Order: sequence, then structure tokens, then C-alpha cells
Amino acid sequence: MSEFIPRVTGTPAAINLLRTLRREHGDILFHQSGGCCDGSSPMCFRKDDYIVGDEDVRLGEIDGVPFFMSPSQFDYWKHTQLIIDLVPGRGGMFSLENGTETRFLTRSRLFDDAELDQLAPLSFGADRAIA
Repeated sequence: MSEFIPRVTGTPAAINLLRTLRREHGDILFHQSGGCCDGSSPMCFRKDDYIVGDEDVRLGEIDGVPFFMSPSQFDYWKHTQLIIDLVPGRGGMFSLENGTETRFLTRSRLFDDAELDQLAPLSFGADRAIA
């Protein structure tokens, strides 16, 4: 099999903002929030400002930006492709898009049975996921 189906992807609008944020902040990452302060928003952080847990699941990358979530969150989302979009509104309090009058939003779709056998592999924790 030559191509894997990505577990996470982004819309063109989200990718454009990610490129701007990388120019402004350097290396960044996403962590899908589990529902605390900012609900279940995808949160974007400077790489050095967020400690990725050893067991956090790395779903993949969006335009070179790694995307993580906790194992318990992954258990809920493992049958879906996450599509990170950008919509009008106020970003998460601690997320880098805060102040842009836009916010990242997680959309999703279920993988079909054939796709489940073609999913991109997972990795865990920051040391094994970010070069």
C-alpha cells in the first residue's frame, strides 16, 4: 500500500492560518482538548509551551504541524477523520489563534470499512513524534 489515509487533515483556511502562526511563533503543535476550559476545541500551541504526554496519541500532521490528543479522547475519535477548519469567532483562551477573530474547529467524518485498513500509523508522546 503506497498511500495512507490521514487521520487528521485541515481545510485551506486552517492551513493558511497555520502558516501565518508558524511564521510568527516558530514550531507549533495541536492538541485536541478534552473538554476543560475551552470545550473540545483543537488548541494550537508553541511547541515549547505545551508538554505532550508520553501516552498522548499523535494522529498525524496538518501541513507539517503535529496533532495530538489524549488516549481517552482518541478512544472516542478512532473511527473518524478529524478535519480542522477555521470559522469566525473567538479562539480558545490559550490557543495561538486567539485574537485573530477566528477559531479552529474540529469537524469529523466516519471512516468507511475499506478506509480502516488504510489508516496512517499512530505514534505516541512527544519524543517519538516531533523531530
